[in-house]
Amino acid sequence: METLKILEPNLIGFSLFFSIIYFFGYFIIFKDWKEKLKFDASSCIMSLVHGSLATILSIYSISQTSFQILDFSIKNSTFQEMILEYSIAYFLVDLLHYLIFHPSDILFIAHHLATLYVFLTCRFILHHGGVTLICLLVLAEITSPLQNIWSLARYQRIDTPMAAKLYDKLSPVFYMLYSLVRGILGPLFVYKMGLAFASGKGDGVICRPMWMSWMVVIVSAILVSILWVMNLWVDLFRERQRKLLKKCN
Repeated sequence: METLKILEPNLIGFSLFFSIIYFFGYFIIFKDWKEKLKFDASSCIMSLVHGSLATILSIYSISQTSFQILDFSIKNSTFQEMILEYSIAYFLVDLLHYLIFHPSDILFIAHHLATLYVFLTCRFILHHGGVTLICLLVLAEITSPLQNIWSLARYQRIDTPMAAKLYDKLSPVFYMLYSLVRGILGPLFVYKMGLAFASGKGDGVICRPMWMSWMVVIVSAILVSILWVMNLWVDLFRERQRKLLKKCN
């Protein structure tokens, strides 16, 4: 196994790319926003760019794959490893954002660290399993555009009536799509992934402790996502009920 290449050129370039997007959001796009919201909004723009492009690149990569997406014996292609580097760079920059501005947000920090662990080991140590992780990346990021627009509207809903209306309209749509992907499609794919590992499809290229740690990380991330969206649904129903009672009175 190769030593982890911290100074990988693509990784440095993509990290600079996301840093530029972050500061462009802060100094240009959201320059008139409240100071405490500008950094979070800039993180959203960075996430929006990452998620949208990662989904497109990943779907293209999967469409060019002639082998089974759960066949771990095939070595990662150059394009697949580039996609992993692209996502690693995003999570590194966004992790720095959370460590500086939200150091108490243990959940998101843990999520980013866990994701980095899986992507880094796949890209720089194992060089296998890339297409499987890219399929997971599609499931994780396909809701990113809607989620980040929803988040930006949420940040401004108190100060801007238009943002409040957009937030109200987007919330049930986003929750339904997120529930479908993270609550049904994601668990189904991860279940099949676990069966493939357990049947020995990763033997010889991904050792048992490594794939088991991957499964722990991925399953935990899915469970957290399900709990998160469940809380959003509860808040939505409470808010709708509160508005209904207010109208009745």
